[in-house]
Amino acid sequence: MKPVTVAFVFCALVVLLAPVPASAEQGTPTRPVVRLVGEAGFLGVIDHRIRFSGDDPTFRYDKDGGQDVLFPFARLSAELSWQNRHTIVFLYQPLELETRAPLPSDFTVDGVDFDGDTLVSRYSFPFYRLSYLYRFIETERWVLDGGGSLQIRNATIEFRAEGTKDPGDPGPRGFYRSAGVGPVPLLKLRARHSLPRGFYVETEIDGIYAPISYLNGSDNETVGALLDASLRAGYHVTDSIEAFINVRYLGGGASNTNPTDYSVNWLNTFTVSLGSAVRLGK
Repeated sequence: MKPVTVAFVFCALVVLLAPVPASAEQGTPTRPVVRLVGEAGFLGVIDHRIRFSGDDPTFRYDKDGGQDVLFPFARLSAELSWQNRHTIVFLYQPLELETRAPLPSDFTVDGVDFDGDTLVSRYSFPFYRLSYLYRFIETERWVLDGGGSLQIRNATIEFRAEGTKDPGDPGPRGFYRSAGVGPVPLLKLRARHSLPRGFYVETEIDGIYAPISYLNGSDNETVGALLDASLRAGYHVTDSIEAFINVRYLGGGASNTNPTDYSVNWLNTFTVSLGSAVRLGK
């Protein structure tokens, strides 16, 4: 089952099956509280460019790679809070962009030549994120949490040629693959403002900007950045169930112009999604 389908099913089950408490108890929770969140919608690419060699031209996925359409989007997370002060969040975010487009003329990736009439591109960048939040402010209307996250990226980038330009051609040629797994430390901020009649607005931001040479004093000119920033409008359906609409910017990448390990990869996207959350425990 695809992740976006799982998220839709999760949201429906949250609304239909979650228990409705007979009455709301006021005061600080005395037991840990579990919160499950799911959302699903669509993702659009604002700008996406990549380059694996100083001799290669910059490839624009959004212009020449078929990423000028909307893609399914989903994410799932589970939270554990205790003492009304500490929260741990585990999040899974699939990100799979596979497209087909006409093969650009003289297309080359890191010394690999491509020949054919169709370019199949796969950009797979799912990630897992573990976060800790500490509640700094809590009033009748405002809640402010801050902390950090550790994200594990699981990246696969592939290009493959298909088809032939002329009946007499020997066939398509050209395949390139780059893959890797790595940790990404992030700073995290979450704020919520409660509105009358059970409505609320919330923002959540995970991000980092890392010029490596400035951080460790080396001559490594790699620059990396990631920003996951969302704005959410929600409604408390019951004391334990929330429904919301969410808009998000999700982007980042890295640049390393060292000739021995050249790589430039920057992705900027937006998402629009519907979701729900259920709280277990008081």
